Amino acid sequence: MPRIRQKSGDLVGNIKVTRQDWLDAALTALLEHGVEGVKIQPLGEQLNVSRSSFYWYFQSRQDLLTALLEHWQRSNSAALIAMAERPATTITEAVGNVFRCVINPALFDTRLDFAIRDWARRAPDVRAVLHASEAARLEALRAMFARFGCPDLEAIARARILYYMQIGYDDAQLNEPMDARNRLMPSYLIGFTGQEPLDSEVEALIAYAKAVEAGKNPK
Repeated sequence: MPRIRQKSGDLVGNIKVTRQDWLDAALTALLEHGVEGVKIQPLGEQLNVSRSSFYWYFQSRQDLLTALLEHWQRSNSAALIAMAERPATTITEAVGNVFRCVINPALFDTRLDFAIRDWARRAPDVRAVLHASEAARLEALRAMFARFGCPDLEAIARARILYYMQIGYDDAQLNEPMDARNRLMPSYLIGFTGQEPLDSEVEALIAYAKAVEAGKNPK
């Protein structure tokens, strides 16, 4: 099997596939079949490489599963926290930043989030990782509301309302057209914050949603 090496001489992979190829294939399997579908032999067949190729990059299937969890934390959890911490002038603008996260699957992959939740139901170690990540997400949202003057208990409550409503909305799989969501955007912002959003904030959010729908990846 051909090999490629770093300048240091350390083995880093097989010339036919990369570590990212294995990880991408595993992510697809996780999304389509659950964690039970993440198996070395079928992934190798899909990538058209021998099973030994896997071991250039991962020590074991468990090592691959750990990499999937780390990817989820670097993508979904990190994106939501980053959006909650993003600078904003008003609380409605701040919540709008969080909306951007869930509007754009390039920032926050809802299917991946639910695949991890399904996995966590059967794996206590994954459940612990999920709970820790959710605690970090909720803390970021609480701190966001607190920055704009919400008392402690109110900030906690508003963070939970925003977070758990979004999870429930995604789980309901309403498949609501973006135009319908955009019409409700100002009312959602009022409901989550108790404040009237600026017209410019609503217009910016709607423009962002339309850009995502058009296949662009706005910031």
